[in-house]
Amino acid sequence: MADVHTPSTRSFNMSRIRGKDTKPELLVRQYLHSRGLRYRLHAKHLPGKPDLVFPGLHTVVFIHGCFWHQHEGCRYFVVPKTRTEFWMGKIGRNVTNDERQQAELKNQGWRVLVVWECELRPPHRERTLERLFYSLTAPESDELEC
Repeated sequence: MADVHTPSTRSFNMSRIRGKDTKPELLVRQYLHSRGLRYRLHAKHLPGKPDLVFPGLHTVVFIHGCFWHQHEGCRYFVVPKTRTEFWMGKIGRNVTNDERQQAELKNQGWRVLVVWECELRPPHRERTLERLFYSLTAPESDELEC
């Protein structure tokens, strides 16, 4: 099936997709900062350049988009109907890279938390942010349970 957009429209649409400072990321950053937590952003020296790094807690947080990181079972991850093979290859590489980078971080002694974009939508937002804060501040908590 051919692309439904012209090449110039597709190029414009793709240019608007951000890798840093996304709305979900800004939402999490604002919430955690308002609760008194301080962090570093996109540490280039760590595998995967985590969105948030808490050096004192030896914890990193990734804020994943449901489409780009293939959130299984999520209504916001939809297999594209055009150029399906291309997109599934691209998204599959993202998932493989995520798994590899998270394993490397864990091997280095980092605790890895992942927040999904859909968990930050209004019906779940407060609960997700509170659980993330609790996961960061409770030393016995090993995983984010959203």
